[in-house]
Amino acid sequence: MTETLLLSVLIIAIAVGLLSVKVIFKKNGRFESQHIHDSQAMKDRGIHCVLDQDREAQSKKPLLS
Repeated sequence: MTETLLLSVLIIAIAVGLLSVKVIFKKNGRFESQHIHDSQAMKDRGIHCVLDQDREAQSKKPLLS
């Protein structure tokens, strides 16, 4: 059981280390935003954040008046 726990901790430590390579070694390094509204490719395709889509839908007049 101890071997499994140590192996798990080692795998997690390696994964965290590899994920943070850019942040640690690059000057002013940081993780890029993963939000849809920050992605130029999504903007080019006309894809918006779900909150923006909901806001647009709420602002439209209802079909039944």
